[in-house]
Amino acid sequence: MKKISIIIIAASLMMAACANSERKTENQSENQNETKEMKTLVAYFSASGVTRGVATQLAEVAGADLYEIVPEQIYTDADLDWRDSLSRSSVEMKDKTSRPAIKKTELKIDDYDTIYVGFPIWWYTCPTIINTFMETYDFAGKTVIPFATSGSSPIEQACSDLKSAYPKSNWKEGRLLNNASKNDLEEWVKSLK
Repeated sequence: MKKISIIIIAASLMMAACANSERKTENQSENQNETKEMKTLVAYFSASGVTRGVATQLAEVAGADLYEIVPEQIYTDADLDWRDSLSRSSVEMKDKTSRPAIKKTELKIDDYDTIYVGFPIWWYTCPTIINTFMETYDFAGKTVIPFATSGSSPIEQACSDLKSAYPKSNWKEGRLLNNASKNDLEEWVKSLK
């Protein structure tokens, strides 16, 4: 009888030790998730280089990683001729289902909790390649902040279109960043926190 009691006690102690070890592992995993520092990303599409310049400066000011949304087929000057109704950009912008292909590069979107998305304004909204980017990754629950450059159009329609198309993201108010100085960018980034 003593042997059975000793075996039962030993088995109970082993089970308690295993359960305690499992709880420690679960707590360690939870703590690791809590301490994982989320980062900021500045993702941008730039057909002529103007948005690229702003995005580069914004990434520096925000302490963010920089990611270029690159089309598989680069836009030529003829593609960008908005006066030609048959130009590539004109055709894409007339078709709301257009999703120009982007080059696949490694982007771990899960590492980021805040994403600035930049683009030139085309036909009062964002180029359809931005939709390709938004549909390639999961932005649900992430803070997304649009910014744009434009010759004369405002950003409001682009912001409205993006919020409607991707409602699971936490959208912040976008901003047109034509000729933005470093000081302008710093003030904007601070205002978003």
